[in-house]
Amino acid sequence: MSTITALDTYDVRFPTSTMLDGSDAMNPDPDYSAAYLRIVTDSDDGLAGHGFVFTIGRGNDVEEAAIRALEGHLLGREVEELLDDMGRTWRDLVYDSQLRWLGPEKGVMHMAIGAVVNALWDLKAKRAGLPLWALLAAMTPEEIVSLVDFRYLTDALTPGEALEILRDAVPGRDARRAELLATGYPAYTTSPGWLGYDDAKLDRLCREAVADGFAQIKLKVGADRADDVRRLGIARAAIGPDIRLAIDANQRWDVAEAIDWIADLAPFDLAWVEEPTNPDDVLAHAAIARGIAPIPVATGEHGANRVMFKQFLQADALGVLQIDASRVAGVNENIAILLLAAKFGVRVCPHAGGVGLCEVVQHLSMFDFLAVSGTSDDRMIEFVDHLHEHFVSPVDVHDGRYWPPSAPGSGAEMHEASIIEYTRGVRV
Repeated sequence: MSTITALDTYDVRFPTSTMLDGSDAMNPDPDYSAAYLRIVTDSDDGLAGHGFVFTIGRGNDVEEAAIRALEGHLLGREVEELLDDMGRTWRDLVYDSQLRWLGPEKGVMHMAIGAVVNALWDLKAKRAGLPLWALLAAMTPEEIVSLVDFRYLTDALTPGEALEILRDAVPGRDARRAELLATGYPAYTTSPGWLGYDDAKLDRLCREAVADGFAQIKLKVGADRADDVRRLGIARAAIGPDIRLAIDANQRWDVAEAIDWIADLAPFDLAWVEEPTNPDDVLAHAAIARGIAPIPVATGEHGANRVMFKQFLQADALGVLQIDASRVAGVNENIAILLLAAKFGVRVCPHAGGVGLCEVVQHLSMFDFLAVSGTSDDRMIEFVDHLHEHFVSPVDVHDGRYWPPSAPGSGAEMHEASIIEYTRGVRV
């Protein structure tokens, strides 16, 4: 048996605003950041669990403090007790009667719980000697269902229905694993499309993305309509008619404004319109979805919890569901969301525009392909070419595909030198 001896936390910030990497209509100067944690144990194997919450600068210290508030749930606990029943561990953290008041199940505290849950999964996968996607995909349908909290979900998805979805995906799992290893998982890129880039850089990066094998690119929009028309024209000319072109408004518009603005951009043959309005507004998304059809609405990177995703699906308010590795309460809740998407027949294309998100969310899509939806058709993971060098097991993306990682763990572990160099105030 081993126990948790420390919860090391770090306020890690990268100065991406200097080059306007990550810039969009609502966030013009982001500094990609991570409220980072390491769960340390007294185990002889020396393994630690790593996790983080992605932020864009100011407030990263608040998120770090929220992670520290969970020390009482971890210090001195037996590691095996926590890892052997991750469903119970998730519920113990999420249903803390006092911390729950800060949400409930949303915001800074919920994301902090997600960082801890993800760090425990990282440790569990390392102990098993497996990448997280392989660990999850090796679980039985019954074991996967035990990870999910179905409270508030049963009007849309019952445990029995989830079990049926998972059992239906068992046949062909080995063949899909061989396919994944041989051909990877589809990717699209947002790297050319940051709003702060000039026209020449936009054109160059679009052409490079096509040469690199990406079948879809995404542009940020919403600051100025005329600029959007010009920039989409540049992008479409650079990528040609056969490459898909998505746009992301990052919550910029009201309903009528969104429908009217998108009408001016529709001639560029849009693959989807992402986050057109407030991320909590189910009915507004549903109205926009009706108003811009057949262009699909994509959303989810700011989805606070599984209950919000349930409502979006019930209301036909999205056509592309975008999970995020660090927004909800970790792997368990994202599995619940994947099961909801499978029940409603909606494709999942994760958000990964941030430090470390590509490294972690790839595991969830690959697990979904193997054990939940059983398909990668018309699905893809976002890729941004920023900051991967700071991770011990950086993503392998080439030929427009994510190639499945083989290193044990979730991919969240950063190099110690990067943590030290970019931390604003270390607490160990």
